[in-house]
This record gives sequence, C-alpha cells and structure tokens, in this order.
Amino acid sequence: MRKWAALSVLSLALLLIAVDGTVLALAIPALQQDLAPSTAEVLWIGDIYSFVLGGLLVTMGTLGDRIGRKKLLLTGAFGFGLASLLAAFAPTAGWLVVARALLGVAGATIMPSTLSIIRNLFTDPAERTRAVAVWAATATAGAALGPLIGGALLQHFWWGSVFVINLPVMAALLVFGAWWLPESRDPDPGPFDLVSALLSAVGVVPLVYAVKEVALGGPSWTALAAGLVGVAGLWLFVRRQQASRHPMIDVALFREPAFSGAVGASMIAIFALTGLVFFLSQYFQNVLGYSPLEAGLRELPLGLAGVLVVAAIGPVVRLLGRGRAIAAGLLASAGGLVIVGVWAQYSAIAVALVIIGAGVGLALTLTTDAVVSAVPADKAGAASAVSETAYELGAALGIAVLGTVLSAWAATGTFTEAMQGTAMVAAALVALASFVAYRLIPNGERTPRPAARADVP
Repeated sequence: MRKWAALSVLSLALLLIAVDGTVLALAIPALQQDLAPSTAEVLWIGDIYSFVLGGLLVTMGTLGDRIGRKKLLLTGAFGFGLASLLAAFAPTAGWLVVARALLGVAGATIMPSTLSIIRNLFTDPAERTRAVAVWAATATAGAALGPLIGGALLQHFWWGSVFVINLPVMAALLVFGAWWLPESRDPDPGPFDLVSALLSAVGVVPLVYAVKEVALGGPSWTALAAGLVGVAGLWLFVRRQQASRHPMIDVALFREPAFSGAVGASMIAIFALTGLVFFLSQYFQNVLGYSPLEAGLRELPLGLAGVLVVAAIGPVVRLLGRGRAIAAGLLASAGGLVIVGVWAQYSAIAVALVIIGAGVGLALTLTTDAVVSAVPADKAGAASAVSETAYELGAALGIAVLGTVLSAWAATGTFTEAMQGTAMVAAALVALASFVAYRLIPNGERTPRPAARADVP
C-alpha cells in the first residue's frame, strides 16, 4: 500500500505543476492594473515559465538519475514554494518575471522526478500502466482545472492568490514525500555532461519560443531565427549523445518505430488538448458571454473524462493491444473535434469534451507508459524527460498552430466559424496521428527491464 500512497503524493505534485501552467492566464488583467507591466513584460510573465521548464527537463531528469529522484523532487518542491511566495507578492513586473522563471526551474526538477519514481516503484507492467494512468489523468485534469481554479480565486482574492495556493500543497508534498517516497538513482551514471545540458536547453527553448511567437504575431524573421537555432541545438545535442560513452539520452531509441511513434502520438494528444482549451476558452467568453469562472466550469467535462477513463484502460488494452488502443484514443479525440466543428451549441460541445478527454487520457497514458518502459529503470529520469519535453512542445505547438489557424480564419468570417474550422483542422491532424500510431506502435507488452534497487519496504 505504501507505493500507492507514494503515487498520491507524486500526483499531487504533478497536479500543481499542470495547474500552474494555465492558472495565470485569467490573472493577467488584474496584475496589469496593479503592476503596470509593458507589453513585452506581459508576454514574458506568461511565457518564461514554459520556456525554462521545457528547456531544463532533460537536464533535470538526468540529474535525478544521478543524485536521487526523491532528493531532487523534494528540493524542487521547496524551491517551488519559495518562488510562489516571491511571485505572489512581486512589487514590480520584472520581479514577477524572475519569480516565474524560478518556478520553471523548480517545476523542471519535479516533473521528470514524479514519472521516474513511478517507473521504479511499479515494476509489474500491469500495475505500472495503472499508475501511469493516474499520472496522465492528473496532468490532463490539472491543465483543465487551471482556468477554473484561477477564476474562482480571482472572483474573491487578488491576483497573487493564484500563487499563494501553491504553498500549502508544497508543504504537504514535503512532509508526506519525505515519509512515503523511496529513493532511487542510477548506480553507474557516469560524469555529468554540462555541454549536453546546455545543448538540450539551446535546442528546446528557442523552438518553444518560435512556436509561441508564431501563435502571437504570425510568422516572422525572429521566429524563423529562433527555430533555426533550436534545430541546430538539437542536432548538435544528438551528435554529442551518439559520440558519448555516457549519453544523457540514448538517441538510438528514436530509431525504434514503437518509441518514436509513442513520443509523437503523445505530442499530438497534448497538441489537441491545449489547442482545444485555447480556442474554446475564447469562444465561451467572447461569443457565448460566460465569465472566466463560468467558462472554466464548462470546460470541466474534459478533465473529468480524462480522470475517469483510468478505470477502462486495462480492459481496453487487453481487448485491443497497446498500439490499437492508442490509435483508438486518438481517433475518438478526432471524432470529438469533428463534433465541435459541426455543432456550436454547448450541449454538443459538452459531449465532445467528454469524448476528447477520454480519448486523450487513454492515448497519453499508454504512450507515456511505452516511453518510460522502453529504458532500464536506472535511466527512468532521462526517459521521463523525453516524454515531458514532448508534452511541453505539444502544448506550445497546439496553441501556435491552432491559434494561427483560428486568427487567419477569423479574418474572413465570424469567430464561431473560425473556431469550428480550427476544430476540423485539429481533427484531421489527430486522425493522422491515430493512423501513425496504429502502424508504428506494437500491440504486445514490452518485456520489462530490471528496475533499480529502491529503498522500499
């Protein structure tokens, strides 16, 4: 039972990280009145968290393999609490930008640690799939709950309350994490490669920046330059890993269709989820006239379905196999997006949200499990970082690509028509990902690799 108690602690940490990625959006008008930030500062307040988080995931995942995942997670939790306090009472916009960057650093230590500890705790494949299902459902629910929690807090408190709420959660994580979480690490990690760590950041951060830049202002020379820097950084990172005796990530894994297919399917699932929340949030408030809190409540079926689908994952995998189950989840999500593209009434959208939430929840669970199961448990931190980097890139691409389509379509028609057209574009991309998953990801279980010794009774 102790490992399931540990899972609840890990899920609590992940829930907070996921919520923090979306909770701030509704607070921007209030903090603009209080701190009077410039336009550039507003953008940095919103974006710096995901830039830093995405850029450090690989480094922190590998660091956890070396120094201990529990140690890194608890250190990150303490840092997250301090950074939240700095953000909540920031006297200037510049102060808030720095605090959000520190939140990204702390979040990057927490996210891969949660998944890698799960990989080491649950050595039985069936149990691990259920545990990863809870992890994935928590991530899905957190992204959907962010606007709801933000709306509820801002209705009664000042903008800093969206950060203050982190403090009691992180305090609980420190207390119960120290008690229930086991320690595990790679017994033979090799030397830490600082150059690879820098190259991973140089590869990921400019790419995330480029897609966000395109989402906000359309294609530009700045976005192109950032994208080229990111591609060059990733190319150099891959070359260095291929030549290293102790690589951060075994890039040969990407030559396996099952592994690369799982990473790609995971990215597309998050792409659809974040893009949907992005344009539906605008539709609910700008067209249907809901308040932020009312809009958040109406998006709740998405997160609830992602949580409830956990109970069905085992039977679905036994019936269809892993690859077909992932393809089915993505295809269901595509069907839900088609419903949004055809019917604009909320009753139809609510049904679509349930279908999309369940489909994404199923696909994300199984792709994440496939990625972390593909490596020895000693290297779980690095594999977890790959999965979560795909998550961050998928989120950025979802907003960038679908946001650009939405803006272009709105210039030639009503916002409702643009929203529905964007949903159909998203449906086509997710359906394509479903076909790729069906062809690349096998249906059998991967033979489990030996797990690292963990200090579990």
